[in-house]
Amino acid sequence: MTRPRSDLRTIPGVGPATEGDLLALGIRRVADLRGRDPQELFDRLSALQGYQDRCVLYVFRCAVYFAETGGPDPALCRWWSWKDAAEPPLGLLGHARRKGGRGRG
Repeated sequence: MTRPRSDLRTIPGVGPATEGDLLALGIRRVADLRGRDPQELFDRLSALQGYQDRCVLYVFRCAVYFAETGGPDPALCRWWSWKDAAEPPLGLLGHARRKGGRGRG
């Protein structure tokens, strides 16, 4: 029996595997990502499933940006825009502003 596809797959870069990861973390829809810390999601997934490629963190960063932005910039909806080596595209993610951090892992 297949489960119905969630709206998580509307996030650029989120396919079946990442959708499954998010569902395993209790994220059921795009709105559930608002205000979430991508690093915390990545750490929780690593604790649940073991080693995770850093690219998963980059996708989570992109997904939180997408969820928190009413009209996301298409250039920022690519997971590689959120890699460690670069400053996060908007400088800060919404949750990082509230915490006083940079929004990076």
